[in-house]
Amino acid sequence: MIKRLIAATSIATLCLVSGVSAAEKVEMWVRSGIGDAFKKVVEAYNANHENQVVATEVPFSELVQKYATAIAGGQAPDALSMDLIYNPAFAAAGQLEDLTDWAKSLPYFNSLSPSHVRLGTYQDRIYGLPLSVETSVFAWNKDLYKKAGLDPEKAPATWDEITANAEKIRALGEDTYGFYFSGGGCGGCMIFTFTPLVWGAGADILSADSKTATLDTPQMRKAVDIYRNMVKKDLVPAGAASDNGANFLTFTNGKIGQQSLGAFAIGTLVTEHPDINFGVTLIPGVDGKPSSFAGGDNFVITKGTKKIDAVKEFLEYVYSVDGQKVMAKYGSLPTRGDIAEKVLEGLDPRMQVGLKAIGVAKTPYTLQFNDLINSANGPWASFTNAAIFGDDVDGAFSSAQSEMQSIIDSGQ
Repeated sequence: MIKRLIAATSIATLCLVSGVSAAEKVEMWVRSGIGDAFKKVVEAYNANHENQVVATEVPFSELVQKYATAIAGGQAPDALSMDLIYNPAFAAAGQLEDLTDWAKSLPYFNSLSPSHVRLGTYQDRIYGLPLSVETSVFAWNKDLYKKAGLDPEKAPATWDEITANAEKIRALGEDTYGFYFSGGGCGGCMIFTFTPLVWGAGADILSADSKTATLDTPQMRKAVDIYRNMVKKDLVPAGAASDNGANFLTFTNGKIGQQSLGAFAIGTLVTEHPDINFGVTLIPGVDGKPSSFAGGDNFVITKGTKKIDAVKEFLEYVYSVDGQKVMAKYGSLPTRGDIAEKVLEGLDPRMQVGLKAIGVAKTPYTLQFNDLINSANGPWASFTNAAIFGDDVDGAFSSAQSEMQSIIDSGQ
């Protein structure tokens, strides 16, 4: 989809007009819902620097197309906070500044979130660097564990444990359930929380070169069976089958015993739902080895901006201890592993689990992420819903495998 959006855009260098004064105003777009972490770090930077960053929120669903259109019309911002999954497509289209030499000159470059740097790299050149880091983790309600006769301090380490615990929690009755997931065609939700089950076991849904769909594996079959089994046993609320992500944080209602969430939810639970006593751990794979989805945003610079030095100054502030502490205080995980412990000092210790997840996290690398995975009508979203809730599991695998490969082939 992105390739189609930006195929017609000009490759010519953009001539963006700088301000007449010595100070620069860096125009930056961010997706709506980016959260307080980024807003606060902009405020902190602006309060102490001559150059200023002007951040404009764009609705998440419109950002990719609006940015492509702005590039075509020569009206693009100097920089963008871009969902890292879209970084490869814009880099491939030649629309982003090559940051390779500068990035590698940073003394802490090798400590930056590896999945973000990987998604920011195209043909061995770096076009995006981590701005906000997100990982998926597993949460359990300690109070419901205790009511169900389980050890509230014991994190489940296998899906057999999770299922058994879900059964005991469901036995509490009424509207209390053992597990939850947004399975109603929410491709983004399920790539975030469900694929770690197979990644941890060494399998994937795409080949290493992203040219082959590898959906139908024993590990994925087992993962589907785990979820199907919990649905069949009424351990999951019926609404999960139609939840398109709107109720992704259902865990916050206090009636869900266990759920895979984003590390961002730790801050949400602590600040907005202090009555929920919860624990967090890594998401187990189908064989018990943990994994996670590395999400969040990369910082990219529009090719041709004349404010590149000011933009780099801002990003270096974000990477400073002060900048990282501001981001962490408002829920974003550190992007620099070398100072992560220092940055998280004094904050909720459960944030450490999100940090640990970075070391085992993955993100699919493909120029066709939206068509393959994020689209509500795409093969991944359709597959997870059909395979887990439908009657024809083999058909769901066959159809999704075929459609994914067709989309990949059409983009070659």
